[in-house]
Amino acid sequence: METNKVSLSKMVSFTVCGIVVLDTFVAPAAMGVSSITVWLLTAILFFIPYGLINAELGAAYPEDGGIYAWVKRAFGEFQASLVAWFYWVNVAFWMPAVFIAFSWWFALAYAPDLGIWPSALLAIAMCWLVVYIGIRGVDVSVKVANIAAIMKVSVLMLFGLLGVVYAAKYGTANDFSLSSFALEFNFDTVAYSSAIVYNLLGFELISSIASKIDNPHINIPKMTVLAGILIAALYIIGTFGVLVAIPASEVDPLDGFFYAIQELCVVFGPGQQIAFSIIIGVALITLVSNMISWTLGGVEVLDGAEFTKKTKILGHRNSKYDTPDYSYVLMGVIATVLIVMNFALGESANEAFWTILSFSFLIFFLPYLWLFPTAVKLRRIDKTPRPYKVPGGTFGLYISALLGFLFIAVGIVLLFVTGEGFDPLYHGTLIIGTVLTTLFGLGLYFNSQK
Repeated sequence: METNKVSLSKMVSFTVCGIVVLDTFVAPAAMGVSSITVWLLTAILFFIPYGLINAELGAAYPEDGGIYAWVKRAFGEFQASLVAWFYWVNVAFWMPAVFIAFSWWFALAYAPDLGIWPSALLAIAMCWLVVYIGIRGVDVSVKVANIAAIMKVSVLMLFGLLGVVYAAKYGTANDFSLSSFALEFNFDTVAYSSAIVYNLLGFELISSIASKIDNPHINIPKMTVLAGILIAALYIIGTFGVLVAIPASEVDPLDGFFYAIQELCVVFGPGQQIAFSIIIGVALITLVSNMISWTLGGVEVLDGAEFTKKTKILGHRNSKYDTPDYSYVLMGVIATVLIVMNFALGESANEAFWTILSFSFLIFFLPYLWLFPTAVKLRRIDKTPRPYKVPGGTFGLYISALLGFLFIAVGIVLLFVTGEGFDPLYHGTLIIGTVLTTLFGLGLYFNSQK
């Protein structure tokens, strides 16, 4: 099915929509005002090098599949297939977490008496809405992401504006003196830097649909610069708003955004509840749009892998929209099972939920271990013309790749460090889950080779 070309503005919108997340960016604010400094340093040391590498690879190889296609050129079909598999699995496990947060925010804002199973049904319904939109194809997904990006920019800019007004009227919940921005180089600083890295990943999403992009050789590097500046600024503005409203010691990783915006809305006086309801409604829409971007990226990356074309489920295509519909449906099934399991556990759900979410974070980081070596190897062995190169020649590329790889590797290691010793449920899930996920992907790959 023929699609319209994705313009530069739509690329920027799609990337902003995919990378900027309102449900998880607040966690580093628990460090206090120094978290703004950590955001700035992580943007400089990781986000910029990571973006530059994606700009070079995306401009040089404008082919569908994105990270899969790049790794395949550098390391072959086998390793690229693992990357594609990890990329897809992460989205399937992440989706239920996003929509559990969705149902929780919805209940807090609009239906405080909403029961457990109505909340579960709402989360499941959102998962299948995303599946339906994904099956409809790239055009619909990009249009939704375009609208949602405007909403995200508006919400976070409003966060900053309300923070300024709130501070002028009521003061700030945290000390914003110059000394409060100073860093203490300890475990928390490193750990929260890894959390920030997680929130900054996704530049390669747009390259998963490279064949649909208008002038990718030119527009992918431009998009990287424009989206990168906007994303970093939005996260810092949002963090400022959170810290104005909530003491750092009371920042909740899951609900911090919700309670921060609730507190900031007191500046509206009698219209506080109306303003709060509108902003939360917009925020809920952005959670849906965020998953639309990532499911599209995850499915398109996996769809680019050769082995999926030889499997009945992953290789099936919709007769009307020519999309890998069963791949979307399987995501929906996995998300539904995890949501039901989470709500069925009742009071003990919290530990299981965060364990599964941490597992999805681990799987999410794994493909990026290949990304940075891929950039170095392709520059060395492949003579494809590069419309854009990482500045600084070979040295600039090596430094960018090294910084990116180290941040990802440290992020993976820190997922295993809980400060409470070995936890059979938590560490067992991460280790055994990763092994089983890898073995299942290998089984699909080798079976397709027959």
